[in-house]
Amino acid sequence: MLGKFGTLIALLLLCLIFTITSEEFLTFDNFMNIARQVSINALLALGMLLPILTAGIDLSVGAVLAFSSMIMGIVTVSMGMNPVIGILAALAVGAGFGLLNGVLLTKFHLPHPFISTMGTQFIARGLALMVTAAAPIAGFPLLIQYMGNGFVANIVPFSFVLVIVVYIIMHIFLTKTKTGRYIYAIGGNKEAARLSGINVNRVLLIVYTISGLLAGLAGVIQVGRVNAAFPTAGMMYETDAIAAVIIGGASFFGGVGTVVGTAIGAAIIAVLRNGLNLLNVSSDIQMAVIGAVIILAVYVDVLRLRKKRKAGSN
Repeated sequence: MLGKFGTLIALLLLCLIFTITSEEFLTFDNFMNIARQVSINALLALGMLLPILTAGIDLSVGAVLAFSSMIMGIVTVSMGMNPVIGILAALAVGAGFGLLNGVLLTKFHLPHPFISTMGTQFIARGLALMVTAAAPIAGFPLLIQYMGNGFVANIVPFSFVLVIVVYIIMHIFLTKTKTGRYIYAIGGNKEAARLSGINVNRVLLIVYTISGLLAGLAGVIQVGRVNAAFPTAGMMYETDAIAAVIIGGASFFGGVGTVVGTAIGAAIIAVLRNGLNLLNVSSDIQMAVIGAVIILAVYVDVLRLRKKRKAGSN
């Protein structure tokens, strides 16, 4: 029961605690605010889920978000092109960096995605600072602003609706397609997957390309929220994304994790930050709390793996 519903129970308990400690928490406006706040991390976490399922990681998502948004700013604001072209450019940049991560891992055979994605993180961050000499870009078209700040039927944030649609698509992809099943197989045992005829390199290229693509989409939402693109945006966003995935029940050792669990993990991070803000807790303490939650989640993952190995030996 705890294995299946532990994260959901934790989310409900967290909501109960903040409902008791803050009068502002249990209001419609605050929940809509949480829905807007969770959108960016939810997209990054969903992209992060795929590498983690293959026992990998993607440390570049925050920097890719920043560079994608800067390119979109150059295309739509500086060059005055159609906002749709700008959005597609941001998605293409994100997917391109994801593909680069995959190529470094599969074709150049770098020893671990930690190394390759750390390198592309610095490349993307440097390019984001370089393309406009570290200057922000503001004044985006209404379509882009709507993606981050608009509401469906003047009630639900458009970004939240978009996230739900993307999550549904990814759930179908992971559970109903061959490639989705191959991702879990690679995470369970890469060598066994290769021997069974799975094209491991091809699947890993898809995994990291999707992760980069979702980082680009998160960059579009980020720009829409603040109507500006900043080269320093996305700093440490990868930590929140990793935290959401691990809290949601995925394993650093690969082969374990779900889209639903990742959604709950992202919600826990968003509710935790929102509740602590309502209680006027300083950002320093918030960082410490998030760090403690990550350590606890990883420890639970280690205990789960130890129990699985013990059961297998018996």
